[in-house]
Amino acid sequence: MSDTKEFKRDSNYISDRITVDGRDGWPVEPGRYRLVVARACPWANRAVMVRRLLGLENVISMGMCGPTHDERSWTFDLDPGGKDPVLGIERLQQAFFARDPDYPRGITVPAMVDVPTGKVVTNDFAQMTLDFGSEWREFQRKGAPDLYPEALRAEMDEVMQRVFTEVNNGVYRCGFAGSQDAYEAAYDRLFDTLEWLEKRLATRRYLMGESITEADVRLWSTLARFDAVYHGHFKCNRQKLTEMPVLWAYARDLFQTPGFGDTIDFPQIKEHYYVVHTNVNPTQIIPKGPDLAGWITPHGRESLGGRPFGDGTPPGPVPEGERVPADHTPLTNGSAANAQPVASFVTNPDGSTRPWDGS
Repeated sequence: MSDTKEFKRDSNYISDRITVDGRDGWPVEPGRYRLVVARACPWANRAVMVRRLLGLENVISMGMCGPTHDERSWTFDLDPGGKDPVLGIERLQQAFFARDPDYPRGITVPAMVDVPTGKVVTNDFAQMTLDFGSEWREFQRKGAPDLYPEALRAEMDEVMQRVFTEVNNGVYRCGFAGSQDAYEAAYDRLFDTLEWLEKRLATRRYLMGESITEADVRLWSTLARFDAVYHGHFKCNRQKLTEMPVLWAYARDLFQTPGFGDTIDFPQIKEHYYVVHTNVNPTQIIPKGPDLAGWITPHGRESLGGRPFGDGTPPGPVPEGERVPADHTPLTNGSAANAQPVASFVTNPDGSTRPWDGS
């Protein structure tokens, strides 16, 4: 918290990178690293999406923490015995302490962990996904999209910086503001930027034009949580996402695109925010709503044209063991025994949509 009671995010992460040349001591090597995430966390959600969009599931394994944690760290309470089956640890904190027994900062997801040593390599979420696209290119699936096109990078960096400052982090600045003035300033900045995004996306299907990029991944992880959490819990309540016509259509378009909606677990998202943030919600009561059915309604964004994956193709089915439970998403019929999406649409490479049939 700053002197003006404004929420300040600690952005000092472990900056090591996993690279082809291994210059930080961590060379790209299939099967060596484990991506530790939590579905509840928007920053981790980005890494889950990019890993899936690029088809790195068989190259980088994924460990899943539960939706809640205490002051010490995220825990693997979803796994049998409460231990990650690959790393053999109960708390992500153990991987950070394996790297530095006196690690002084927060234990955050996403984190890349070196399996042989059990040491965390990096928790720098912004650089991590960019490296998935560049340093791991040799191991990406055939047809993987270019999420950070060189010709667009200068403009993309500006867009992503504004989205991070005013939207991704902006909702937190609203929710954790320590004074009325700090809250109202954050609120105004957030909705000013959402208005800017409404205008930008009114004439283009995606943030950078005709195809999905890293910029869309970064914005969408916040939009997916907006009505379920940020509107009420963080007092971002001028409008719901469903009341912003362009952004709501854009968010639905991506939700119905492989690699986006199939990574979202709404009950885990709500449980995390409403249970962990006892200073904001001391009762820890988790709201029953909102109704999620709207996420799978037609969005009409095909009229803007574009090719979602550029010259590439959609990712394949979600790997067994990484699927969101059937009753945690509107993409399924609610039966865990028969978790097939219904009334859901997949975007074809040419920009048209079709009902999801499992392919």
